Amino acid sequence: MTLKLLPVDFIYKYFATASVLIFGLTFFTELMASDGNQYSIPDEMQKTLIEEMIWVEGGSFEMGSDAKEARSRERPKHNVTLDGFYIGQTEVSQALFEQVMGWNYSYFPCDTCPVNNISWFNMLLFIERLNEATDKIFRLPTEAEWAYAAKGGKHSKGYRYSGSNNIDEVAWYAGNANRKSHPVAEKKPNELGLYDMTGNLWEFCQDDMSRVAYSHTAAKNPLYSRTDNAKQKAMKVIRGSGYEFAANESEVFKRDGATNNVRMPDIGFRLAMSKN
Repeated sequence: MTLKLLPVDFIYKYFATASVLIFGLTFFTELMASDGNQYSIPDEMQKTLIEEMIWVEGGSFEMGSDAKEARSRERPKHNVTLDGFYIGQTEVSQALFEQVMGWNYSYFPCDTCPVNNISWFNMLLFIERLNEATDKIFRLPTEAEWAYAAKGGKHSKGYRYSGSNNIDEVAWYAGNANRKSHPVAEKKPNELGLYDMTGNLWEFCQDDMSRVAYSHTAAKNPLYSRTDNAKQKAMKVIRGSGYEFAANESEVFKRDGATNNVRMPDIGFRLAMSKN
């Protein structure tokens, strides 16, 4: 099953229920695996992880789009200012996830492929344990951080996709992916050296999904959230498009949503980290 560009209300009602039915049987297995206190990673893996966190200099940019292809959820185009931050060069790999969590139920298994078939809640637990293992403070990117990085930050050349106007150069998408995800960093990076910001997997962000968020968020370091309770069921923003989506569904401004308990073969994530 692959998440397509369906109405947000339909996604929320259908997949929130389906995820419980389809994946509920794995909960006990995950719980047992997560109790193994596997909160460490090898020194070399940690070194690589830190080296591949890319610094994004703060600045201002136009988020969203008023293009005719933009949907209401992507309007209006508005100015956003961000402090500097770090973001992962690639989507989180299956190898890193399994090392920390002790399990990996990803579709298309391979160590260097992006981890998938995990919920937003699973991602938060992984990050909590990764922080314990590394003594760092990793997190999910905000949607604004993700969008700024995808556009190339201060080095942006205004491409249609992240890193190019030719989607085949930078993305695994419906036209070349053969209906599956691929190892990270096989395509051309964007202006900041980030891989797969278009295509391969959709990526969860911190923000709650709303069709009107762009009209109601702060101009500096925005984060749209309806509650401070991270354990509450909610629709979360996903960005970047995925391997079963067409070029005209994958422009750099496109956004969608998925509930925080849903697991899909075409949704993953990448890490972010504040400067301090």
